[in-house]
Order: sequence, then C-alpha cells, then structure tokens
Amino acid sequence: MRTGTTARSIAVTGAALLAITACGGSDDEGSTDAGADSGEKQVNVYGTDGNMGNALGEDFSEEGALAGMKGTTPLTDLSDDFKNRLLEIDPDLQDYNYAGETYDAVILTALAAQAAGSTEANVFKEYVNGLTFGGDTCTDFASCKEILDAGGNVDYDGASGPLSFADPGEPAEASFGLLQFGDDNTLDDELTSFVIAGDEDNAATDEGPAPAPAGATGDPLVIGTLLPLTGNLAFLGPPEVAGAALAVQDINAAGGVLGQPVQLIEGDSGDASTDTATQTVDRLLQSGVDAIVGAASSGVSLTVIDAITQAGVMQISPANTSDQFTTYNDNNLYFRTAPPDTLQARALADLIIEDGNNTVGILALNDPYGTGLAENTVQNLMDAGLSEDAIQSITYDPQAANFDSEVQEMVDFNPDAIVVIGFEESSRIIEGLNQNGIGPQR
Repeated sequence: MRTGTTARSIAVTGAALLAITACGGSDDEGSTDAGADSGEKQVNVYGTDGNMGNALGEDFSEEGALAGMKGTTPLTDLSDDFKNRLLEIDPDLQDYNYAGETYDAVILTALAAQAAGSTEANVFKEYVNGLTFGGDTCTDFASCKEILDAGGNVDYDGASGPLSFADPGEPAEASFGLLQFGDDNTLDDELTSFVIAGDEDNAATDEGPAPAPAGATGDPLVIGTLLPLTGNLAFLGPPEVAGAALAVQDINAAGGVLGQPVQLIEGDSGDASTDTATQTVDRLLQSGVDAIVGAASSGVSLTVIDAITQAGVMQISPANTSDQFTTYNDNNLYFRTAPPDTLQARALADLIIEDGNNTVGILALNDPYGTGLAENTVQNLMDAGLSEDAIQSITYDPQAANFDSEVQEMVDFNPDAIVVIGFEESSRIIEGLNQNGIGPQR
C-alpha cells in the first residue's frame, strides 16, 4: 500500500471530516457573528469548484463584495516548483484549479499505455486503476517508467494528491482546498488549508495485468484534449491546458511512450448550451486519438461520453464530479482524476458545520453537477445533525434572465449560511444576495 500519504495529510471521513486551521472556525471574519457589532446578522456564503476562483472576483468592482466567502474545490497543496513550471507554459495563469488533475490524467494515460505495451485504449484501460495504489510509490513519469521497465508495480502519487482509484476508475480519496476571498475580492492564499476526503481502503484491489517487457515499442500515443477554451467554464481552461502541455513535455523528456513522443491535439469543449464539444470530439476521433482528456463540465461529458467510449477511445476527465459517472455504462473506458461529488459534499458540509451554521440555504444550477452536489451536501448536513426543515435547496436555470425569485426565497428563509453551486452566473446571484443584505459583502 502507499507510504507517505499520511505524511502529507490526514485521511478523514464522516461528519467529523475536517480539522480546520487557517480557514474556518467561529472566530474569523466569515463567522455567523461577524455582524454582531452592528446588530445585523452576517450570512455566511459558500461556493464550490465551479465558482471558487479569482475569475469570480473580476465581476465585482466594489471592495469587500466577496469578503469572507468560503468554499471547497478539489485541490492539493501544489509545490512552488510545479506552479513555476506551469507558469513557464502560461505566464498569465491566475488560478491552478484542476491543473494537477489534468497533469495526472495525461501521465496516467501514458503510464497505462507504457505498462500495456500498446496504445490501443481497449488494451491499456485494464492497467489504469492498478497504477494508482499498491506497489512502489513514484511521483513522475520518468521514475514510474523505471519501475515498469524493471517489471515492478507502480503506485503513482500525482500532482493532484493521492488518487487510489476505486473500481469505477475514480479517486477513492482526494485532497480538497478550503478557500476564502479577501477584501479585494481575490482568494486569500494565506487562508487556504487542505483536507483529505475519502478513504484509500475503498480503492480497487485488482492491480491489473503484469507490465509489458522492458523495451516494448509501438505506435505513437495520441492524446486529445476536450477542455473549456470558451463557455461558462472558460476560466478553468488555462490551468487545465497548461497542465496537459506540461505533462506531455515531461513524458517526452523522459523518452516518450513505447519509444515514441506523445502527440497532443488540443480541442475546445465549450459548454452544455452549445455543440462545440460534439464537433471537437468528431474532429479528435477522425484524427485518430487514443485518449481524450476532458471534459471539465459533467454536463458536457454526458453529451459525448458515448461517442468517445463506443469508438474504443479512452476518456479521462480532470474535472467531472457528477456521481452519475460512477455507475455509467462506459465500456470501462471512462476515468477521472477529479473526485466524485460524494467526496466534495463531505468537505463542504463539514466546513459549513464547523463554522457553526444551524440553517442552510442552497442555490444550485440545474445540471448534473449542480443537482448532484446539492443532493449530496444536503445528505451530509443531515448526517451531521441538521434537521430537514433547517435546509432549503433550490435549483435554478443558469440561462434565466434573472435570479430574483430564487434570491427572494433565500431572503424569506433567512438562513445562517447560503451555498451557491454554479458557474459564471454565480456572480449575478451573489450580487443579488448582496443587494438584499444576505450576501458576503462586508
């Protein structure tokens, strides 16, 4: 089994998931008594990975509009070296969300092909899960390849933290960042802390076939990307694109896969309201890709997963979190380095409880990501002791002209905390909450 995981973080489960230090507690500026001096109730506002980025703050000009807003996102404590190497790829990066997960998706794909001695996805898919647990720990392609060449068993600990894939091809445990906005409407890195959700004991037990003999050669591995260059998740595109490019650079610097340089073909996923992803997938399949990294949006992936996997191509997403993929009929060709929402919901619910909130309102966009994360969060809040009538969950149409009615429902409910699960439209919702005195604005 893996060694060194507990040296980085503490695996925790259930209602007592978090031991929060820098981000949380009842005495910081995001607490329920933050407005005690004025006699007004300060509502705590929380976000999730779809909106917890500096791109959200760019929509607000008034200082303090997001001050104290907290949230969760799949994120590990990325090393300065890794960040600096990403910045060499893209000097304009503002965030690193899902950069590690994208890097790991490419590395795992390459390791699976190397281990199988084949770039045929229906062959190397059998190796993916087993590369993430048991065996000898390695943290980069070059060292993992050395283990495979020696006939050993690889346990890849990636840039995104412990992976430990379960049978459905997704992390059994994952690192989450607990983030908080400062007065300048940007994330305050000094208040970021990290927790592990899930349990490595839930990883798969089948470590897969033995690796191919050292020196095996084959056709070049061709990887396509299906990442958001446009659309409502475009703010996630730059770190993901940089993560994929850096991974290919590292793989090829170590000799490539099966003696050949890995080829990368980039593509845009757009969002679920367009057919951009379908067009991109068609182009990538016609180009002969062996694997597609993406999409970021769960809703987008659900529109293309059948076309990809039925073509005998592997899909591995760095950011899909909907729990629908856990049981999806994908010919065992779909994987993800992002954790399912069942894990993020634990981290989010425990952050909310740790902050002392007794009533919680949830505003979630009506798509597989929003509804899935909302439902799992509600369940975890109830498991932590909140009653059903202490929680109000509302779904909204992200394409709506306005969100006045949903905001008014939150005003009427008057909760201690409001969770906004959404994408770029989140700024309009939060502005509405601020205008009604129940937003994060200080």
